[in-house]
Amino acid sequence: MIKVTRSRPQWPGRLTLVTGLVVGLAFSATAPAQEPLEQVVEAGKSRLSNNSEMQNRIDALDDDIREKVKNYRSVTRDIEGLGVYLEQLQRQIRNQEKEMAQLSQSIEEAIVINRQVTPLMLEMVDGLEQFVALDLPFLEDKRRSSVAELKDTMDRADVSTAEKFRNVLQSYQEEIDYGRTIEAYRGKLDQSDEGREVDFLRIGRIALLYQTLDGTESGVWDSEANSWNPLPATYNNQVSQGLSIAREQAAPDLIRLPLNAPQEAGQ
Repeated sequence: MIKVTRSRPQWPGRLTLVTGLVVGLAFSATAPAQEPLEQVVEAGKSRLSNNSEMQNRIDALDDDIREKVKNYRSVTRDIEGLGVYLEQLQRQIRNQEKEMAQLSQSIEEAIVINRQVTPLMLEMVDGLEQFVALDLPFLEDKRRSSVAELKDTMDRADVSTAEKFRNVLQSYQEEIDYGRTIEAYRGKLDQSDEGREVDFLRIGRIALLYQTLDGTESGVWDSEANSWNPLPATYNNQVSQGLSIAREQAAPDLIRLPLNAPQEAGQ
């Protein structure tokens, strides 16, 4: 009789071997795969970093472009404004050139006029001097001094022709006014130092009379005889009244005054 016995399987040992093989295969399978993953992660991080830097550069470039566009627009506006300003200046320059041309022409004409006016003024001054010498002998010192000043002014280079002409016309106007006014003033009967001081009465250029300060003697200028002629005492009141009217001490009134010295009866 044969006895058969079963041998028990050796599972623990085989399991350990299989487990070891599986673990080994697992390590052998995961170890090579782990390295590429880290590289991928690192590469992703690097790309993200690069993308961030690139975005920053893009943002910086965008800001720079915006700033340059802003400056360009500002400069463009300035250029347009300068263009308008330059056009205005050019118009002003053209107008000034026209004015300069007109002024040059006016200066040339003024030179011609000056050459023509100066001889005329000299003749007018000479004529005024002769007129004063031949006129009634009133305010002789003042009028002769005015003519002398005119002559002196005509020889001065620092006085313009227009100013000289104005002075000549003013002197002529003063002489014209003498012919339509009455005036009373005090002075010497003759130009000597021993001349008597009297009151003169000028009535336009019609009559020139005098009266002594005490009112006792009167006289009239005789243009034909070129001398003073005494008046009868009956004219003293009339001359005195005329002096008061000229000084505005009496109201205007009619007075009887001779133009020439009256002739005595029987003469």
